Amino acid sequence: MDALSHILDDIHLSGAEYLYISGHGRWRFSVAQQTIFYVVLSGELNLHISEKETQHLEAGDIVFVPYGLTHHVQHTDTSLILEDFWLMSEFAGHRNTPLNLGTGTHNALVLAVRCLLDTDMGRPLLSSLPPYLLIRHGLNGSGPDWLRLGLEFLALEVERHRPGRDTLINRLIGMFLIECVRDYVEQLPKGTDNWLGALRDPYLTPVLSAIHAHPERAWTVVELAGLACLSRSAFAERFTTMLGQPPLAYLTQHRLRQAARHLALQDLSIGRISEKVGYASETAFSQAFKRQYGISPSQYRKERAIN
Repeated sequence: MDALSHILDDIHLSGAEYLYISGHGRWRFSVAQQTIFYVVLSGELNLHISEKETQHLEAGDIVFVPYGLTHHVQHTDTSLILEDFWLMSEFAGHRNTPLNLGTGTHNALVLAVRCLLDTDMGRPLLSSLPPYLLIRHGLNGSGPDWLRLGLEFLALEVERHRPGRDTLINRLIGMFLIECVRDYVEQLPKGTDNWLGALRDPYLTPVLSAIHAHPERAWTVVELAGLACLSRSAFAERFTTMLGQPPLAYLTQHRLRQAARHLALQDLSIGRISEKVGYASETAFSQAFKRQYGISPSQYRKERAIN
């Protein structure tokens, strides 16, 4: 598996919940701290990512907001300021009855899909993505074939109540996430200095794949440089420039993110976790963990237990 595949597995996307928003006249809703997809099924609207950035969206457009940036969606009359309707409390499983906002003539129908994921494990990926990814005309035939077919299939599934529907919808949303990221990576300009840019670097790709596949190995800079087919100094400089930190610092952060995941799951003892992520002793692991997270592994486990 390549590094992108490993980290997409690591984020553990699950619990996709959707709802339809039907806009009438003047309307507006807001969302914060959510990983969310919007599919504009009919009409048009404005997406406000910040005070300085607004995207006009039309039927067939798809937007992915990957890491929970506060944003607002509303009717197209930008001269009117409306009170925010916070959408988060409306997500409750799969809701087929549209949420009606505003009064008057119907002017937009939006499918909103909220996703749960492990933001700590996904940090290298999420921090490299822009505030949102926009695919124009994904539903009307001019977008990518995978997207059109996937959305048509999703539309059929959300109208039915067949066994296995929840699992299927989670996998469809996972497919949309993967394809959105892949399309974005393919469009990155050469020389992009971040984690996704490193995925396109022929020297660093095998190194990232090895680190994510076997974080428990006692990697040295010399071994990693060998995978990159570069000298030790050239590799260390290239890695640090592209990813913003030295290779072994990146390895340490990845190991500790994996450890934090296991601590929250409570599936292994602290001693076994330290071995699994590549530490020779539980003491060394505990010290490294506390440096990164500010608390001991046992305290983290107590505070972050996943029920």
